[in-house]
Amino acid sequence: MFSALGRFVANNPWKVILAWIVVAVVVVLTAPKLTSTTDEAEFLPGHYESIKAFDLQSEAFPDRTDIGAIIVFDRKDGAPLTADDSADVERIAQELDSKNIPQFGPIVAAPPSDNKLVQTAIVSLGKDADPFGTKILDSAKELRADLKPLVADTDLNVGTTGSVPQGLDQQESSEDALVIVGIATIALILGLLLLIFRSPIIAFLPIVVVAVVSQIATGLIAFANDAFNLKADSSIEVILLVVLYGIGTDYILFFLFRYREYLRKGQDSKQAVETAVERAGEAITSAGGAVIVAFMALVLSTLSIFRSIGPALAIAVAVTVLASLTLVPAIVSLLGTRVFWPSKAWKVEPKGARFGAVGDSLGRHPVRYALASGLVLAALAVFALGFKPTFDLGDTGSSSTAESAVALKTLEKGLPPGATDPTAVFLRSKDGSPLDDAAVTRFGTDLAQAKGIAQVAPATLSEDKSTAVFTAVLDSDPSSDAAMKNMKGPIRTTAHDAAPDGTEALVGGTTSVFVDLQKAMNRDYSVVFPVAAVIIMVILALLLRSLVAPWYLMASVGLGFGATLGAAVLLFQHVQDKDGLIFMLPIYIYLFVVALGTDYNILMIARLREEAREGKSSREAAAQAVRHAGPTVAAAGVILAGTFASLMLGGNSLLVSMGFAISFGIFVSAFVMAMFFTPALTALIGHAAWWPGHGDETEAEKAVRTG
Repeated sequence: MFSALGRFVANNPWKVILAWIVVAVVVVLTAPKLTSTTDEAEFLPGHYESIKAFDLQSEAFPDRTDIGAIIVFDRKDGAPLTADDSADVERIAQELDSKNIPQFGPIVAAPPSDNKLVQTAIVSLGKDADPFGTKILDSAKELRADLKPLVADTDLNVGTTGSVPQGLDQQESSEDALVIVGIATIALILGLLLLIFRSPIIAFLPIVVVAVVSQIATGLIAFANDAFNLKADSSIEVILLVVLYGIGTDYILFFLFRYREYLRKGQDSKQAVETAVERAGEAITSAGGAVIVAFMALVLSTLSIFRSIGPALAIAVAVTVLASLTLVPAIVSLLGTRVFWPSKAWKVEPKGARFGAVGDSLGRHPVRYALASGLVLAALAVFALGFKPTFDLGDTGSSSTAESAVALKTLEKGLPPGATDPTAVFLRSKDGSPLDDAAVTRFGTDLAQAKGIAQVAPATLSEDKSTAVFTAVLDSDPSSDAAMKNMKGPIRTTAHDAAPDGTEALVGGTTSVFVDLQKAMNRDYSVVFPVAAVIIMVILALLLRSLVAPWYLMASVGLGFGATLGAAVLLFQHVQDKDGLIFMLPIYIYLFVVALGTDYNILMIARLREEAREGKSSREAAAQAVRHAGPTVAAAGVILAGTFASLMLGGNSLLVSMGFAISFGIFVSAFVMAMFFTPALTALIGHAAWWPGHGDETEAEKAVRTG
């Protein structure tokens, strides 16, 4: 199949290139816009308590408006607010309210805090507002713009916080991160490819190809999200950028190294393209298939964030694989050896002294290499046991210097942090009959005693008196770990236990959503990871015609996953003394380290098998595989690790921790697993590694076996 594909591409390059251009134009012109959401509730199924509470609010209190933003005032000199200051706050709130800012409802000044250090104005959501759409973020920008001139001639500082301003800061942070990461990624790829090939044409080739691929992939993802009503996380575009450029460059390198190898063996350009597609095609397709399967396994998640990001990344990788086997070879077929211009180094086979020496040493001492690399991975993996997930998103989606974060810190000088996002607790009768007033009062009194609650407002009854809602203010930031701990324990427990007979209590709000997210993710870890591992093992078994090799290959990838998470725990929790790591980190490590680590293992083991088929012993084959495939794995690993490391420039804790963990994991996958652990184990196991197939037999041995 790959031989026929190589011949077609090499002989019809213009047809292939034109087909890609036509597809790109059609997709760009017809695809819907790729949208994302920051509403964590949209990611959860309906059987969780937080979602039941949200649905009950819509049913029983259709006119209830939530707080969209909080305007926080304090004096510039830090002194207590005066009567004139409070009068200014009242005036500013009234003037803002008169502007009728779209998506927002009434804006009302609240009394100063007891210590007079802070005063707020509450901005409610409009009745028809979409609290997680793009229009309300524009309204938040308008709110901030209108505020500035109103405080100009006062002694007041002002800032906005709450769910909508935080969403705005997250969006702006993501946009800034996209620009920063994009520039860093492209600069890194250009620099490294220029260093490796000394050719500006090759350096710009992945940039041009991925630019086309990204347009097609993004359009197809938008079509899929629209067709299946998938919800994409707000970080999807940054991750897509890194995946497309990182994996795309890797697969292009897989092809180019093979193309250069066959040119050096005396083939002309078109022959070399054909042979490179034939030889690299199986490895690229198998590697891409493993990545796609790993991503698609996320459709088993209960969370729509992962059910959408899995297919999205799978689509991106599928398009990238197709481009690596068709568009790139077509361009190279047109350019011929001019693709290496102005360098002439492609004509000469390098001595490969370093990789040759490492390969020879590994072939002689596979036990040492297997033990050393395995122990390093195992030692780091031990730290993974101390992983503490955190849902404290205070600086995850945006910088700690963002206006919403600064305003929250100011608010905490006089009010409970939970005032930015009160928790709604509902009490309803199970049979729809009116609630007893005395029972409602007792419930509110009991609820106020729960650990983690600072205050509870009197209940508001629904029109039919069958449901009561209590607005509770938490004593800590609603997205903090302390609030999460209290919500899982005393708050929900107290609410459920205090509900009178014949009634049911439901706790809603942001903190409740986070508690349910954590429960859902724990379930996903126990389902998604094993299913993906089994399917990847099946792919490896089919590729290698072996039932033995897939086991130790997946064991090495599992060690790589543990080592990566362990390194992140060691750096952030122990060295930097963080309370925990963002709860999504293990999933992202799984997505990239497990899937892409399998890529490098496949590339190395495929080359090892090829060397064995030429009559070499298992140790000789391992040595030659490291000599010949080592430079490809090293170059691809450095570029991909560097690409993901650029996420650390994104400016928030999620991207920093993701950038470090994934880049470290890819480095481990390339330079420890694929370079040392996998070939050393294969050399030790020998012919048995290919049981029950005959993947390592020569043509002569095959002829004897088949008669």
